[in-house]
Amino acid sequence: MKNNTNVENQLFMNERNFVFDEKSCPVTATMHVIGGKWKPILINAIYQTSPARFGELKRSVKGITQSMLTSQLRELEDDGIIHRKVYAEVPPKVEYTITEFGFTLAPILQSMGEWGKTYRLEQDNKSDK
Repeated sequence: MKNNTNVENQLFMNERNFVFDEKSCPVTATMHVIGGKWKPILINAIYQTSPARFGELKRSVKGITQSMLTSQLRELEDDGIIHRKVYAEVPPKVEYTITEFGFTLAPILQSMGEWGKTYRLEQDNKSDK
């Protein structure tokens, strides 16, 4: 009977040789969808006020320009995170809601929020010393 320990160890080591790049890193894929200054804020705002209208978002998200709001909403819609519903009426009415797929981000964003609270406390404690 041949001892395959070295072969088995080599296979195990090969499985652990991860290569991370823009295309293969799952964290990068996630950050592509939710990263940036405005996307997490918009996702949260739409979640909290759903259905959210464009004007409401413009007023409630401080500092965002109309063109940036439009751009970020389009990207979130293209990524399947939000749904845009246009009503055929005058003046035009558009509402945004979180998609079922978008709701799968909830645990991620909640974890990030908890981490952010802890981080802010740590930073506050450092500045108090």
